[in-house]
Amino acid sequence: MSQFPKIGIISKPDDPAIAATVQSLYKYLVGQSLEIWADKVSASFLASEQINESSLDEIASNSELVIVVGGDGTILHAAHSLIQKEIPLLGINLGRLGFLAEISPSEIEKQLGQILSGEYEEAQRIVLQASLIRDGKTIGSCCAINDVVVHAKQMVRMIEIESRVNKQYVNTLRADGYIVATPTGSTAYALSGGGPILHPNIDAIVLVPICPHTLSNRPIVVDAHSRVEILLSEENRHTALASIDGQIDMDFMPGDTIVIEKCKHVLRLIQPKNYDYFDVLRVKLRWSTSPDNNNK
Repeated sequence: MSQFPKIGIISKPDDPAIAATVQSLYKYLVGQSLEIWADKVSASFLASEQINESSLDEIASNSELVIVVGGDGTILHAAHSLIQKEIPLLGINLGRLGFLAEISPSEIEKQLGQILSGEYEEAQRIVLQASLIRDGKTIGSCCAINDVVVHAKQMVRMIEIESRVNKQYVNTLRADGYIVATPTGSTAYALSGGGPILHPNIDAIVLVPICPHTLSNRPIVVDAHSRVEILLSEENRHTALASIDGQIDMDFMPGDTIVIEKCKHVLRLIQPKNYDYFDVLRVKLRWSTSPDNNNK
């Protein structure tokens, strides 16, 4: 008997190349006598199966596992809709890099069969809560799975920001922006900005300045229970943006503060039994590979 008798399917939009994978996935799940809930995109790929499309709210209310077909961006999009109910997610990787999506299309039957029979591991990743404070009032709040990024809104220019951790002043810096990332997000934008890779089991967050004017500014790792505050200096003449996971933007005005704390919810990821994080890093980041001598 399956560990997850009710399964939701969410697919990457605007990518007809994934239709075959969605169809194969659906055929396999139906063959296991499972109840399927498909989002609008997935249902469009399954028109011949006459499956009714479901809203994300319906998927969240009725599924015990949600399978996401796409890349990490699709998983982040799905997680934002499901995070409050903490429904476990399983990713089938059709993206470019895929640190979150664990299964390749060619392994659907083998690995999904093991998972449905109970042979899997569950990882619980920390999530951040970002709140925008203006004139002493919270005007916006959102969960961040990867990161919160503060940057100039319309043009390439430096902004001046002040940071505090647990109400203790850290620094004032002029930079292109600032990244506050979870361990999950440490392999995303934060890594490109020179930040460290945090193992996903570490209960910590990393603060990474983006192209700081003062070169001695370096990434800082703090306890995940810390309260991080980023103030956009009144000296700034232009509006900035607070970008959540690269998907949700909030206008960040001079004098505003972003308060970032650990969220009460977690991201639940279902992984194959043989999941090896360091193997993922070696493959995705091309570690331990020899130079291609054929190109000489």
